[in-house]
Amino acid sequence: MRTKKSYYIGLDVHKDSIWMAVMVDEKETPIESKEFPNHYSKIVKALALYKEKGKVQVAYEAGCLGYGLQRYLTEFGFDCRVIPPTKVVRPGLDKKVKTDKRDAALIANMLKRREGESINIPTREDEAGRDLLRLRGDFKDDLKRAKQRLLNFLLRHDKKYESNRYWTGKHRKWMAGLKFDLALDRMTYEYYIHYIENTEERIARVDEEIRKEAENERNAERTRILRAFRGIDYVTALSFITEIGDFRRFATAQSFMCFLGLVPSENSSGKKIHRGSITKTGNSHLRKLLIESSWHYTRPVKESKRLAERRVGTSEQVIRYADKAISRLHGKYYKMLFRGKEKNVAVTSVARELAGFIWGVMNMAA
Repeated sequence: MRTKKSYYIGLDVHKDSIWMAVMVDEKETPIESKEFPNHYSKIVKALALYKEKGKVQVAYEAGCLGYGLQRYLTEFGFDCRVIPPTKVVRPGLDKKVKTDKRDAALIANMLKRREGESINIPTREDEAGRDLLRLRGDFKDDLKRAKQRLLNFLLRHDKKYESNRYWTGKHRKWMAGLKFDLALDRMTYEYYIHYIENTEERIARVDEEIRKEAENERNAERTRILRAFRGIDYVTALSFITEIGDFRRFATAQSFMCFLGLVPSENSSGKKIHRGSITKTGNSHLRKLLIESSWHYTRPVKESKRLAERRVGTSEQVIRYADKAISRLHGKYYKMLFRGKEKNVAVTSVARELAGFIWGVMNMAA
């Protein structure tokens, strides 16, 4: 019986075009290299010709176009992977000469060498949740910039607040009583205030949608588990659920910490061992949220009223596990301060261990 060939197909995907390169085991160069308009149906027709002859593996580099092509090809029965850009290594001359044709051949050659490991492909529901959370992040960035612009405007007009604690109730009351000599200045000030208030209202509406998404039938149990931890509420819980998907894809807590970029970098040679700051590779969004959550562990080991309310309906096993995290991480923070570490370094170390606790509880509940 004749053995079917294996075809390794790399795609370089752009908004208007897709370049396809096809390789086989016995050839060092592509047996076909061709450009198509970015119409998924045309790509399926081209790939189908090779599927009739043997086994087909397809891959392209992750980018701004998302997972639409991967899902489309998967629906037609193709093994399609999305390779992270950090794994697409361009050796030698390819670093100086970069073309769509070369990139497609490079990805096809990675598949041929069994190096084309795919990133985790989120479900459509998880991707929609991510987009909602990123919308909130964009609004928060807009709000931060608008507040800074208003403070700068007030400073230019010699309106100085007596404290550095801005945007509290007291600070807002002080701003409401400000007087301006010119009507135009008053109008400018009111436009700033209205923009800030409208942005805050939009964030509040998005937060309500996030709460609904976190508490729906698909996410409710995992959300309840994560919210049992100090410093984790709907936004952080849903972010971990949608970004990670299945926590079991990380074999160890250490691999999960690496994914978040929270492990120390290292530059060691021979007997010399040097460890530096964290790698900051992987998912920067989750890393930022986790570090923000870790500041809550600098406070006294005591269950707050708000945390107790979040834990209603959560199993005793999960609550004991979360309490263990509070006790351990609070102690770790102050031990590091006692050893002379800076607060930010200590909190980052707490975030790394908190990631391990999250990995543990989510695998325990799986």
